[in-house]
Amino acid sequence: MPTAKASPLTAGTWTIDPVHSSIEFAVRHLVVSTLRGRFETFSGAITLAEDGTPSVTAEIAVASVYTGNEQRDAHIRSAEFFDTEHFPTATFTSTAVKGDGANYLLTGDFTLKGITRPVTLSLIFNGVNPGAGQGEVAGFESSAVLNRKDFGIVTDMPLPTGGAVVGEEVTLSLAIEALKQA
Repeated sequence: MPTAKASPLTAGTWTIDPVHSSIEFAVRHLVVSTLRGRFETFSGAITLAEDGTPSVTAEIAVASVYTGNEQRDAHIRSAEFFDTEHFPTATFTSTAVKGDGANYLLTGDFTLKGITRPVTLSLIFNGVNPGAGQGEVAGFESSAVLNRKDFGIVTDMPLPTGGAVVGEEVTLSLAIEALKQA
């Protein structure tokens, strides 16, 4: 069976398709296991200028956190963690994109809980496809490891045997499909 070959990204604005994309996270729980969750509401765009300069913007509705347990999700939304009443969104605005072998490093300002820090995400560009009737789509995969305390999520719930209920390092994983705007 023949395989399709992905095309390069062309100049223009590519809007993130939330139906075909995901933003997920993983964090240690009770030292020995990993809790996984996702954000269900987000938006963003990738813009490639005619001169080839890329930029990325994204916004996440932090209250859309979903871990499969409503009581836990409510706790994560509380002031002890995300404080979604006062900080309903997280944002990302790129500041640089540079090659990293066959992949890229995407650096930008990430704001969560009112605190902005520079973050660098590893980025894989999967190419462009003509799409399925809605126009061209581009695919990307990205990840980063953040320290939750850098963003004001400093709640410590120490365990009597050492360690904490929730780890400090959080791994973000993004699978993005973006639709080229006309």
